[in-house]
Amino acid sequence: MQKHSPVEWAVSDAPVPYEAALAFMEARARAIREDGAPELVWFLEHPPLYTAGTSARPEDLRDPARFPVYDAGRGGQYTYHGPGQRVAYVMLDVATRGRDVRAFVAGLEAWIIRALVAFNVEGGVREGRVGVWVDRTEPGGPPREDKIAAIGVRLKRWVSFHGISLNVEPELEHFTGITPCGIADPRYGVTSLACLGRVVSLPEVDMALKAAFEAEFGSELVRAPDPLNAPISG
Repeated sequence: MQKHSPVEWAVSDAPVPYEAALAFMEARARAIREDGAPELVWFLEHPPLYTAGTSARPEDLRDPARFPVYDAGRGGQYTYHGPGQRVAYVMLDVATRGRDVRAFVAGLEAWIIRALVAFNVEGGVREGRVGVWVDRTEPGGPPREDKIAAIGVRLKRWVSFHGISLNVEPELEHFTGITPCGIADPRYGVTSLACLGRVVSLPEVDMALKAAFEAEFGSELVRAPDPLNAPISG
């Protein structure tokens, strides 16, 4: 695997308002391209909210008054963010990482799958369904698969932002206000590490994600201050 320069890694301990996260990501992506700012992976939680990707369909927002709804500008459809879910926003220079959007998204999926191994969870990708899934089929029962992590990214001048969300211990009932990622088939649901019997803390998840990122993307993650408490580098 090609080795890349170290990437900054920041963690926000308090829930981050969505507007603040979006404004920071856009500014940092611009600084990476124009000013040579370091790449950044940002771990955080959001307060309960729904986001709409560029392919979101109005009928998939089942309960529009339940939580705030934001136009994310990323690819994909509707998704939920909230406490107990580890969001990882990736501001990476894809031009220096192969200049291949499909391979980049596949790398994000592989990153999550690697991290899940630390908790003895077998995740996988499915043709035609973005994200990471786990087989929940009961012996003798009908086929069932649940999504444990969602992926949605946007690139501006080959710098990525947005990223992934891994369900650690969110309130899964909150997903009922949308059709997650536009998939209404009852064979496909949503799950979490807690629902799978893995009771782990966010710091434990962070360490698994950090190790998996370094293995998958060939960059060491170097701790940096909370982005909302520090100026943009560059």
